[in-house]
Amino acid sequence: MTNRFIIPENQVVFVSLGGAGEIGMNMYLYGYNGKWLLVDCGITFGDGSIPSVDVILPDPTFVSEYSKSLMGLVITHGHEDHLGAVGWLWPRLRCPVYATPFAAALLKRKLTDVGLDYDVPVYPMALGGQLTLGPFSIEFVTLTHSIPEPVALAIRTSAGTILHSGDWKLDPEPLVGREVDREALTRLGTEGVMAMIGDSTNVFTIGNSGSEAEVRTSLTRLFASVEGKIAVTCFASNVARLESIIAAATANDRHVALLGRSLWRIVEVAQRLDYLSTICFHTVQDVAGLPQSRVLYVCTGSQGEPSAALARVAALNHPYVRLGHGDMVVFSSRIIPGNERAIHHLHNQFVRLGTRVVTERDHFVHVSGHPGRTEMAEMYELVRPRFLVPIHGEMRHLVAHADLVRSFGIASMVVENGQMITLGPDQPSFLGTVPVGRMIVDGCRIIPSDSHMLRSRERLMFNGLVVLTLVVDEDGHLVHDPQLTSSSTLDSDMECHEYEENPVIAAVRTALSRLSVDERYDDDLIRATARLAVRRSFKENLGKRPLTEVHLVRLSML
Repeated sequence: MTNRFIIPENQVVFVSLGGAGEIGMNMYLYGYNGKWLLVDCGITFGDGSIPSVDVILPDPTFVSEYSKSLMGLVITHGHEDHLGAVGWLWPRLRCPVYATPFAAALLKRKLTDVGLDYDVPVYPMALGGQLTLGPFSIEFVTLTHSIPEPVALAIRTSAGTILHSGDWKLDPEPLVGREVDREALTRLGTEGVMAMIGDSTNVFTIGNSGSEAEVRTSLTRLFASVEGKIAVTCFASNVARLESIIAAATANDRHVALLGRSLWRIVEVAQRLDYLSTICFHTVQDVAGLPQSRVLYVCTGSQGEPSAALARVAALNHPYVRLGHGDMVVFSSRIIPGNERAIHHLHNQFVRLGTRVVTERDHFVHVSGHPGRTEMAEMYELVRPRFLVPIHGEMRHLVAHADLVRSFGIASMVVENGQMITLGPDQPSFLGTVPVGRMIVDGCRIIPSDSHMLRSRERLMFNGLVVLTLVVDEDGHLVHDPQLTSSSTLDSDMECHEYEENPVIAAVRTALSRLSVDERYDDDLIRATARLAVRRSFKENLGKRPLTEVHLVRLSML
């Protein structure tokens, strides 16, 4: 076992394996009397700091050690940062998975993509439904968010009740899906909530997050002001926003075409579950012959993803769609922290084309799926928890959330990933730290974020790669001039022609000439000597320490 502390009996314990101290990669573990319950299993996305890394997973080492006593994994809703890691990590968990029908359908599609659709037991749970897993009795409490069927989890044990909020807001007019189950929240408050584990994302937002109905009205007015083509990008999973865009387009006599596979996948799942069932979506070919004033495209790529449909339109690389003067692009979504550069690059590309760019700063085109302070206050008035653990936020969000609830007379404790605490029934306390970290999806494999390969890749990004080829005779003397290849560090003319003798080659020759007769028979020593000479020369001449590989060929006499 990796933990170095005793987990007490008759106390509910909690540890975040991802999602506390960061936004994304949510994975939370509850323990009680030797049994465990996992809530959510999500991903986060690469920010460009590690080359070619797009998807990052929480490290499941700690929970996998308890896999035999892991009662199940419960998913709060269908966003990638809450279920996107299941297909990658389930082989280390091997437990049943429970989710509301929409999230379950999305998950099954993802499991099919990785060949696990027949291996992972996924059980759809009704909104308001109940489930017993070992010592945990779980109620799925309906909330609202930017995706259908989000739930809070009322986790009851003989020690007390915990309310895990998931992602939520109190939208009075969600338009798609059910309204918040205030009756259930009030009932929980009356019964008594020992602890609440709560979303901190919008703790700095004063007032309410806003209603989807208000966005729909605003989009309708905005579209009326445009004579050219319109392209709108939003999160594909925001089914209510898709419906709002369609309604606003229809009110302005526009036909809507979807651009992007993820949009079509979401629509297929939504319509199968009777969401968007009365709406007809078009392909780009369907609307190709229509006047530009009657066309609206909904595109993937709201976060600047380079392979998404919107990026291809911006780069004039889409086979059917061109935007220019008189057209408009609407970013009906928020910027996820870390994606600013990619999104602003898209903005600039469209501005160069003469296309008008509209964001939430310019017009009311988006509302968040997370609660503002007024909604938080209303939730705590309904639920009245004795204790709060803030999650789903950076450290600044967690601390601000803890400060907020203290003003309501609610105790709180700020913890980051890996810090295990007790929630009750005794006074909450810190137990110790369990192993946490990040796993990188690299192609079709998973590797630790601190692996030597990734460190080498990072060094390569900043310092380049040099390959030196040496050919020596039996006695270790150079037979030919060393060959230096460095496409990422030196220009080709500098490698061969800029100097009478390349200073790096000269440094290698000098270093090898100092080897003794016996040392020349040691291939590893020759490589190490040449590598050190290359790195020192690059540092002196270019201020770089590139990754250096030395290929040694030793000729032997027949």
